Amino acid sequence: MLKKVQQFIDANQLLDKNERVLVGVSGGADSVVMLHMLQKLGFECVAAHCNFHLRGDESIRDELFVEKLAESYKLIYKKVDFDTVKFAKSNNISIEMAARDLRYAWFKKTADDNKCRAIVTAHHIDDSIETVLLNLIRGTGLKGLTGIEPKNGNIVRPMLCCTRSEIEKYAQKQKLDYVTDSTNLENEYSRNKIRNIILPAMADINPSVKQSLADNISRFRDAWKIYSEKINEIKATITFSQENQTFINIEKLKSQPAPQTVLYEILQEYNFNSNVSKDVFEGLDKEPGNRYYSDTHRVLKDREHLIVDLIEPNLKLEFTIDETDTAIENPISLTLKKILMSENFIVSKTAERIHVDADKIQFPLTIRKWKHGDSFHPFGMKKSKKLSDFFIDEKINRNQKESIWLLVSENKIVWIIGLRADNRFRITEKTKNILEISLTQ
Repeated sequence: MLKKVQQFIDANQLLDKNERVLVGVSGGADSVVMLHMLQKLGFECVAAHCNFHLRGDESIRDELFVEKLAESYKLIYKKVDFDTVKFAKSNNISIEMAARDLRYAWFKKTADDNKCRAIVTAHHIDDSIETVLLNLIRGTGLKGLTGIEPKNGNIVRPMLCCTRSEIEKYAQKQKLDYVTDSTNLENEYSRNKIRNIILPAMADINPSVKQSLADNISRFRDAWKIYSEKINEIKATITFSQENQTFINIEKLKSQPAPQTVLYEILQEYNFNSNVSKDVFEGLDKEPGNRYYSDTHRVLKDREHLIVDLIEPNLKLEFTIDETDTAIENPISLTLKKILMSENFIVSKTAERIHVDADKIQFPLTIRKWKHGDSFHPFGMKKSKKLSDFFIDEKINRNQKESIWLLVSENKIVWIIGLRADNRFRITEKTKNILEISLTQ
């Protein structure tokens, strides 16, 4: 296995001999084996450990284990503590995404501070397979089927040629101690469901399913190279840039063999997801003036072009409301008041005030602009409805849409502020606590 890893490093030009590298070490079998191999292969390693404080005593156990491991190899050891839950809430992202963002940002800084030319992580074949299946389930383009890249900038993954089983056998043969993350056995996270439920079920159909998927990923990666080259050729003929804006010629786009796919590949570079790209495509024959947003960019439908430009850096599009807040002034004025349910309580029927079941609300709340692809359950209705369709039904014009804000709880729309509440948060006979939210001028 050591020889296989060395050949993989050489074939993909991942690392140069004798260079200093930062090694992410969690304490699990994967990273312990990787550190052992890099030492055997003669690399100068700096061991780096992140404590995300998500697993109580286990997190402390892992930190102490990695510290002793680094000491046994006489390595430089760096560690950091993160309040991952707080970071996730303040940035309105999942715990998994928060941990990833924190980890890689710290790895980059620590690598720079310690003059490490590369950051090495212990991803293996099983991780790549799980990533592809996750992408398939969530929806993806061809790029999402290419798995985890062996090299991304200065981040390298020399064990992508090994399976989890091979790594564990190596650890056993070399008598390497490691720690086990008990949450890997829990199916709360999507990746664990794939690992513990979906892949074993697939193996019942094809015992060699992991090898088959790994082979397919390799083929998809080659197909992506051909595909992306063609997309770039098309992009060069239908787009041009001027004054920090990208112009996409609508007629030239529509003349392509698969125009919707071409548009998706162009827009995803600007952080537009597949739902918004679909909305943009479906709006090509509509009147000019429609606007579509990603987290970073805006698309304006003009008469002959789609115009992509960067949202002003100082134009904040999301605001947070904490549970302790009773009023906010920015971006709009709202007051919040908690009320105990009573028999004679009367639910507001005005557009400027809503009453919702406080126990269905999860703080912090978010106020943000609406995006194409957003949907909600209009008050009084059980079915979901796209906001774009709701605006048409309500005869909301283009300028009005630009000024609309949403109140959101855990990615669910609570209120199209000043227009309609969401049925999922309505007051029922089981409601005990009420949150009153009022729009003030």
